[in-house]
Amino acid sequence: MKILISNDDGVFAPGLAALAKSLAELGEVLVVAPDRNRSAASNSLTLDRPLEIFQHENGFYSVNGTPTDCVHIGGSGVLGRVPDIVVSGINAGPNLGDDVIYSGTVAAAMEGRHFRYPAIALSSGSFNPQSYESAALIAKDIVKNITKLNVAPRTILNINVPDCEMSEFQGIHVTRLGHRSSADKPLPTKDPRGKVRYWVAGAGIAADREPGTDFYALDERCVSITPLHVDMTEYSGMDNVGDWLESSF
Repeated sequence: MKILISNDDGVFAPGLAALAKSLAELGEVLVVAPDRNRSAASNSLTLDRPLEIFQHENGFYSVNGTPTDCVHIGGSGVLGRVPDIVVSGINAGPNLGDDVIYSGTVAAAMEGRHFRYPAIALSSGSFNPQSYESAALIAKDIVKNITKLNVAPRTILNINVPDCEMSEFQGIHVTRLGHRSSADKPLPTKDPRGKVRYWVAGAGIAADREPGTDFYALDERCVSITPLHVDMTEYSGMDNVGDWLESSF
């Protein structure tokens, strides 16, 4: 298996190294990651300038762009290999509920949606992970068995792993996305020249963490696996919108 690995924490992130080391036991690994932290870059592509690629001594490639740029380049074959699957991570911090809209980790996986096997986004439950190795072992087990998985084309597996030893896991749950409340207002601050600038506030608290959600699974020290799909059509609303158009226009 040819495995493309990327992330949004940057090419020097310890989670990336742990993931590459673990998956190298399964096949040919190509690592292409941003040259710096690009968390919350979502699915953005860089179109206003050319991209630069640099190969590091450990063989990893860095790109001065977004996670999506990295998978776009790594999956194109310009680096000499066309992958079968993309695995993104290991992210420092979970990607739960509404986080997937903004997450560069999930976006990197989404860019690999056309590959042979379902793409994987992998995140640690802690923003300061102590057990990257446990998440890397979970990734290896999943990739090793991914050929047996029968899901719709362009499915992404969003996986969140508790930050603890494997022996402390309480199971693996298939989950739906929970929901967060709205984020706080942007925070104003003045720069040294007196100009007012704004910090984007952190994510809102979990508003839906009921059993069956990704939030709940992680709270219970379970690995959460949520199948995602890039088709965001709200099919249940199509008839209502059609009726509204007929009555209003």
